[in-house]
Amino acid sequence: MSTTGRKRVLAIVLAGGEGKRLMPLTADRAKPAVPFAGIYRLIDFALSNVVNSGYLRVVVLTQYKSHSLDRHVTTTWRMSTLLGNYVAPVPAQQRLGKHWYLGSADAIYQSLNLVHDDRPDIVVVVGADHVYRMDFAQMVDQHVASGASCTVAAIRQPISLADQFGVIDVNPDDPRTIREFLEKPKSPDGLPDNPDEVLASMGNYVFDARALAEAVARDSDMQGSKHDMGGDIVPAFVRRNEGGVYDFKDNQVPGATDRDRGYWRDVGTMRSFYDAHMDVVTPLPVFNLYNTAWPIFTDYGPQPPAKLTKGADGTAPVAEEALLSPGVVVSGGQVRRSVLSPAVRVEQGAVVEGSVLMNGVKVGAGAVVRNAILDKSVVVPPDAELGVDQELDAKRGFIIDDGLTVLGKGQKFPDD
Repeated sequence: MSTTGRKRVLAIVLAGGEGKRLMPLTADRAKPAVPFAGIYRLIDFALSNVVNSGYLRVVVLTQYKSHSLDRHVTTTWRMSTLLGNYVAPVPAQQRLGKHWYLGSADAIYQSLNLVHDDRPDIVVVVGADHVYRMDFAQMVDQHVASGASCTVAAIRQPISLADQFGVIDVNPDDPRTIREFLEKPKSPDGLPDNPDEVLASMGNYVFDARALAEAVARDSDMQGSKHDMGGDIVPAFVRRNEGGVYDFKDNQVPGATDRDRGYWRDVGTMRSFYDAHMDVVTPLPVFNLYNTAWPIFTDYGPQPPAKLTKGADGTAPVAEEALLSPGVVVSGGQVRRSVLSPAVRVEQGAVVEGSVLMNGVKVGAGAVVRNAILDKSVVVPPDAELGVDQELDAKRGFIIDDGLTVLGKGQKFPDD
């Protein structure tokens, strides 16, 4: 039985990320609004985890290029106002001075009016740009039982990768308490129960509401602070012996399988974004989108069913290890190990392999697209090749990122 049944919980989703490393996908949209796996936006995973956990009062703090994100949240995420539930996107408002958010902690500090208005006992703070499933209610239960003022969600990683993460050094005598928060350490101690692993912060937190308000207010006046939740707020709690850690391996999500249990991916680079897509197209997916016990909610508009049909010359379509969204039409083309978003068209004789095609992309007859990410409304001309010769792609002005050819929204092919 949950220990937090009478606790009032407010969820804050930090969705102000600029996403520079995902350019050109973030040229016109905030990182949390970037499409993922055909029909979703990245923010849908954070919001789905929150509402599936039973937390139905949610504010989404936005900042950079937020129009697409605001539109998606307001048109998709509607709660019962009769029961006092809501998902509200809140842009940066400069309530406390003529400056935008200086960091994730400053975003919460400038938005404390939302906390005061809701009067929660507990505040759950989550990022908006990771792909995973998590029941936050289990983390909140541990937080309340522990008596900590701040609890950080953490995922186990090989100790050899410690220098890539913010690492949580735990107390050996009480592994649920944080001894020190280490930023990309070179030689940290391993975990008491597994010396070959460390705990890396997932960017998700649970706070006592009053303690959070006091912490971000103190931080606002700190000289030299970066006003960051992980870099400044959490270490401050740790220094006061008020920091706890929640091990993600203990999280039991309904419907999870042995293959996808504990999956979490930060899609902050083009390669990790691409690899996460490949994780969902395999026959036994590393991340299972078909878990109906813990659904990922979204809205993709009034699209017709996907359609596979022969080409004009009778060529049969091929689709292997592919996600085909509503509105997709493959007419005698071949699609392998790829994700096709709504309203994508693949014409006769075209080949799409190892690629991610976003809404409205059209691949002309006889064209070849390999190892590519194409943003909305890109048109690949008939018989063109993309991702086949990356030197040629670079000469055409296309972005080459870690072996991937990437085209921005509506980007056109030059006249060769």
